[in-house]
Amino acid sequence: MPKAKKKEVLETLKEGEIMDFITGKPVKDTPKERIRQEVARQLIFEYQIAPESMATDFRLTVEGKSRKLDIAIFEAGKDHDLKTLVRAVVCRPAPNVGRKGVVKIRDFKQAETDLEELKGIMISADACEWGLWTNGLERFFLRREKRRFEYKFHPHGDWPMADGTMTTPDMHAETYVRPGEENALRRAFQRCHNFIHGNEGMPKDAAFWQFLYLIFAKMWDEKKNRGAKRQFFALPTEPFDDEGRMKIRARIKPIFEAVKKQYPTLFRANDEITLSDRALAYMVMELARYNFSRSDVDAKGAAYQEIVGSNLRGDRGQYFTPRRAVDLVVRILDPKPDEIAADIACGTGGFLVSILAHQLRRFREEYKRDLGDQTMDGILDRLQDYARNKLFGADFDPFLVRAATMNVLMAANVEGNIFHMDSLAFPKSHLQGNDVAKRKIPFGSIDVLMTNPPFGSEIPITEPAILENNPLAIRSVKNKNGVWEEQANRHNAVAPEILFISQAVKWLKPGGRMGIVLPNGILGNPGDEPVRTWILRHCWVLACVEVPVEAFIVEANVGILTSLLFLKKKTDAEMFAEAQGHVHEYPIFMAVAEKAGVDRRGNVLYKRNPDGTEKLVTKMVTETVKLNGHTVTRQRKIVEPEIDDDFPIIGDAYEEFRRHNPMPGS
Repeated sequence: MPKAKKKEVLETLKEGEIMDFITGKPVKDTPKERIRQEVARQLIFEYQIAPESMATDFRLTVEGKSRKLDIAIFEAGKDHDLKTLVRAVVCRPAPNVGRKGVVKIRDFKQAETDLEELKGIMISADACEWGLWTNGLERFFLRREKRRFEYKFHPHGDWPMADGTMTTPDMHAETYVRPGEENALRRAFQRCHNFIHGNEGMPKDAAFWQFLYLIFAKMWDEKKNRGAKRQFFALPTEPFDDEGRMKIRARIKPIFEAVKKQYPTLFRANDEITLSDRALAYMVMELARYNFSRSDVDAKGAAYQEIVGSNLRGDRGQYFTPRRAVDLVVRILDPKPDEIAADIACGTGGFLVSILAHQLRRFREEYKRDLGDQTMDGILDRLQDYARNKLFGADFDPFLVRAATMNVLMAANVEGNIFHMDSLAFPKSHLQGNDVAKRKIPFGSIDVLMTNPPFGSEIPITEPAILENNPLAIRSVKNKNGVWEEQANRHNAVAPEILFISQAVKWLKPGGRMGIVLPNGILGNPGDEPVRTWILRHCWVLACVEVPVEAFIVEANVGILTSLLFLKKKTDAEMFAEAQGHVHEYPIFMAVAEKAGVDRRGNVLYKRNPDGTEKLVTKMVTETVKLNGHTVTRQRKIVEPEIDDDFPIIGDAYEEFRRHNPMPGS
């Protein structure tokens, strides 16, 4: 996906308008138009079709009636007329996903009525060999065969790149496989998951794990079978007949067997791909077109998280952290390449992948190169080394451990270090990851820790072995001087998020930094004052950012009020000095995020000018397209509404705050 640098411009959009990605002009904002713009981006950035070769609402006559073609694609360098029309795109609004978030994906036969319009258009244009019908989620590619007395239409899994390149047995490996940008990967993942859940009769969790198996197989194939040796592919017509589907299964089965052998802690010997031949072929077709190793870490993480979040929310207070909040935590803590970073309640690995993306941006800046340049292999090697040696995660839920491992594998092409253990019971957890974690990340070994622990007084921790070893389980009473004093006895039950605070501090090196998501009650309720007193005794408070409730409602489906608390562990000398009365006053960064870029229903929010019009920004994007037989890489200005998101602003403000206020402590 192109890199972009923002700057404000004076242009405005009227209410109900969006910018056309092909023409750069305002158009009416409708559900159908949003799909058209999504497709236009993919045509340019994935298929390398130049916008000069496209037109919107192209008029033509079909069976004596005037029609508008949503996107018309013409021969490169030729006039836009019916004689040069080579591809046709029909767009429809996105389907209503309903409360379950799943839409049944149709096959070509089931969509036959919708495809009649596309076929009529392709017949009307003599040179139009390729067609696409899409509603964003469903995509149907047709190839027209012109016979002597009739036209024959053949379903295809994809259509050619701008230069005519198609997947063939000799060309499936590199020429046709391209990096995927965020929305393209998100749509591909949605299609795969919806196809299994809607067509295979599987519950959502079972569908997810079948999806996961194929992602692992895809990544393994990219890593082990370089170049023309790759086996995770589907030729354009294979998914549409029994013989082709059997060939796809024959290629995929040994890959998954190899995956199980390579990851024995993640997969059992009896794990199998139980998808029908039809579903397996569909998913391979969707996933094979992208090179995950070369796709941006943020894009893969966002696409994966959307699928994971709707399937693996648990009943133990597991609220997956909104992506914008995750990125802010990583930005504020700014883990360095030589620092050990960890998440002790990692869930699906959102923090871990954001850390990897943070390091990748740093590595790119150091190389002064961008995605796809010659040094990219060296940058990826460095990222993999970091994931192997500096990045660690842990979770109590074995399913989430597998999901987080997959997330890290997608980001860095290595499985990383995700331990199945009870972090509150560490170092005496009975789970299998505990012993390895004791060797690799003992207490006092972490430079940067970030986590979103499970919340809730309804899931209290009552195990004596945990409470006996956690200082925040000790009862405290305020004496006559107003000072909290620890008692000899302990609470019988404590909310997990409280225990996670002290456990996280134990893991930090002296001077180590942490960011933790906490319910606002801990920071303000009178009954939690002993917790705050303990924090102030053992840590410097670096910052506190209140998170808007919309962020968790949309991405985690819970309406809980939370804040991001940033701490730095004091050294023994610093705590001793304070105990002797040498109190060091210091400023603390405080912020309230009022906007999270979305409303409570998940609709995107945009910034407004004083007159109520949407505020716009320009982006200079890099596009590589085919023009007159040559590959051309160029800059192009696009104008888009600016998302109303306070998290980047808070990140800027924190960095400015630190320029004038160094971190407290030695």
